[in-house]
Amino acid sequence: MKKTVIALAALLTLNASAGFAAPINDLYQNETAVGLSTDAVYLEHRFTEKFTLGLQSVDRDYGDDMDDIYGQFHFSDNLRGIIGHRSFYSESDMYLGVAVNGHLSSEWDGYGSLIASSDYKELQVGGNMKLDRNLDLNVHYYSFMPDHGDSESGLGVGVTYKF
Repeated sequence: MKKTVIALAALLTLNASAGFAAPINDLYQNETAVGLSTDAVYLEHRFTEKFTLGLQSVDRDYGDDMDDIYGQFHFSDNLRGIIGHRSFYSESDMYLGVAVNGHLSSEWDGYGSLIASSDYKELQVGGNMKLDRNLDLNVHYYSFMPDHGDSESGLGVGVTYKF
């Protein structure tokens, strides 16, 4: 069953529309996550009980590619503040955001995040299904809303390996 889910996730990852923000991961202190999501790759490390640092690169089909560096401040087990810097092909922006997460069942964690800059807003709602101790399948809905230009939204999938 798990091999079927992984194969399906890989197939959807290659065929789905562009995905954006990295999923909200539940990491332990000194744990690292590496993920591949629809058109993005990311790396996160939880340095302390209260801080996670992440890097992300998104290959957009239409529009400028995006590279992010961001920090997540863990205010509680279920609430985070986000601050980041996103570089587009021709410009860059600082952004702020908030994320909430929680356990939905023994195998599923759900989350929602919203980030905003002076030029765009980005919303993501999704879930991480534990395939085993170190591997998660992520399914999410995203909406990228630039102040100028066309908005993009859709479903995305990905996998995350934690170590």
